[in-house]
Amino acid sequence: MKNVLIISGHPNLNDSLANATILDEVAKELPEVNIRRLDELYPTYQFDINAEQQALLEADLIVWQFPFSWYSLPGIMKLWVDEVFVHGFSHGTMAKLGGKKLLLSFTTGAPEVAYTTSGFFGHTIEEYLTQFKTTAALCNLEYVGAIYTHGVSYASRDGEEKRSAQKYSAREHAARLIDAIRSNAA
Repeated sequence: MKNVLIISGHPNLNDSLANATILDEVAKELPEVNIRRLDELYPTYQFDINAEQQALLEADLIVWQFPFSWYSLPGIMKLWVDEVFVHGFSHGTMAKLGGKKLLLSFTTGAPEVAYTTSGFFGHTIEEYLTQFKTTAALCNLEYVGAIYTHGVSYASRDGEEKRSAQKYSAREHAARLIDAIRSNAA
């Protein structure tokens, strides 16, 4: 398997059920994958830019794992992109990331029905992914798709039955992510 880097952009993975389960399952099944937990590495959001860029340079497949937050990335991950994906490194004539693959893996709190043209948000989840595809194109990364799971919010996990359902959904998500990693890093 080629070098795989997962950037975990959950702001507090210790409080997560779905994202933590997804990453735990991937780590068990693919122990050679490099998982960088931004919340653990940088609790004060002071990134080691050189270390982050080096990890990206060593990767063939880059996976962004995060909870969909305000129709985008959580704050810590957005700041990470702002500070790490700078001109001359990620894009521009001297860019260094070209040729690598980018795979998105995320969860949403809202149910799937909310992400339809007739649903609460009025847009499909795919419509929200344009910004990520554009980022990949700018950085000459091959966008290889998105794995996502709906309906795993903090609000809907009160009670053991709901927690079990979320863990089941997260494990299914992890299985799809593992398959995607294997097929894109072969």
